[in-house]
Amino acid sequence: MCRCLRVSPSGYYDWSGRQPSERQVDNDRLLERIRELHEDSRGVLGAPRMHEDLVELGETASLNRVARLMACNGLQGWPRKKRRGQRARPGLPPAGVRNLLERDFNALEPETKWVTDITEIPTAEGKLYLCVVLDLFSKLVIGWSMHHRQDRQMVIRAVETAIGQRQGGWSVILHSDRGSQFRSSDYQRYLTRNTLLCSMSAVGHCGDNAACEGFFGMLKRERVNRTRYATLDIARADLFDYIERFHNPRMRRRVAKRDQKFSALSKPSVITG
Repeated sequence: MCRCLRVSPSGYYDWSGRQPSERQVDNDRLLERIRELHEDSRGVLGAPRMHEDLVELGETASLNRVARLMACNGLQGWPRKKRRGQRARPGLPPAGVRNLLERDFNALEPETKWVTDITEIPTAEGKLYLCVVLDLFSKLVIGWSMHHRQDRQMVIRAVETAIGQRQGGWSVILHSDRGSQFRSSDYQRYLTRNTLLCSMSAVGHCGDNAACEGFFGMLKRERVNRTRYATLDIARADLFDYIERFHNPRMRRRVAKRDQKFSALSKPSVITG
């Protein structure tokens, strides 16, 4: 075989008995961690998001290295599918309500800007509706509720859950689209009683609530579109698992990493000599 491959016998025995290099050992260790994260995410993490999670866990590998290890070992994320947007139904907002967010989805502090929306989840028993409230500072789902009817009470329950986690009593912008649930008098009165400033998107401008739409797109791409739910209860349990065991823990790690970075930068320098 050495003659056919034009390799010297001494070269073959040197290769077969050679210890793996430090780089190879580190690649094997990193690959094991990538496999664990990939399995925990049910195979939805691609190279960019895998790299983000590894950096948050203290790894220093580059994005190209992570992508190469994943490609060489048959690991890939769940691809995003392009879909046509649906035409929005016109609806007049309540008097005095306007777009306070103006597509500025950056928040420098928690409990300053929230967004909310509703999406539908198909099951064999019918549709299940999910309403979430996102904090734009942390991207955490701080409030959510599910029901087989998309009514104003479901929306109020989601906001009520978010309010239960508030640390302060200052005003918070809560942005939504112009759905009938958000325009209802019960919902508007509830926001007023709890110092929430109602903000609404313009008609036909889904980009005005892009942060919430982005979360729903990620949820469906990574979990819902890959699963067939036999019952409403199975769908509820899986959505709970995605929000509380996958999405929110990742966002908390990201916020903690960001806080550590800012605290390190804000420490005063010590001058000696």
